[in-house]
Amino acid sequence: MSLSFALLVSGQPCTDQSSLTALRFCQAALDSGHQIYRVFFFNDGVHCANRFTTPPQDEIAVPKQWTNLQKTFDLDLVVCISSALRRGIVDKKEAARYELDGHNLADGFTIGGLGQWVDACQNADRVIRFGGNAQ
Repeated sequence: MSLSFALLVSGQPCTDQSSLTALRFCQAALDSGHQIYRVFFFNDGVHCANRFTTPPQDEIAVPKQWTNLQKTFDLDLVVCISSALRRGIVDKKEAARYELDGHNLADGFTIGGLGQWVDACQNADRVIRFGGNAQ
C-alpha cells in the first residue's frame, strides 16, 4: 500500500540532525514507492533552502541534497515566508519587494504560507515533524 506523507522540517541543517533525517526519510519513502505530498520548512528549518550555505568539505551540503531530491522526484518544497524573512532567506520576488540587493532561495524551493502546511496536513495520509519545537 502506497502512502502519501507531509513533512514539517524545523531544524537548522548545520546544528540539528533533523533536516538530514527528514531528507533521508524522503529518499527512503520515495524509493519504497510512497509519495511525498509536501515538505514544509518552518522556523530554523528554512535554512535548508539557503543556496549560500557552504558547509565544510567533510560535511553533507543539506540544501544541495534537498535541491537534488526535488529535481529527481519533482517534490513540493515550501518554505514558510514568515520564518524565511526573519532569517534573511528571500526569493527574487521578496528581494524586490523589500528592495534587497539579491536573493538566496535555493533552486527547487518555493516560498509560501501556513495555508500550504494546513493543506498538506489535510491531504496526506501521514504527517511527520522533524525537528525540535515547532513554535
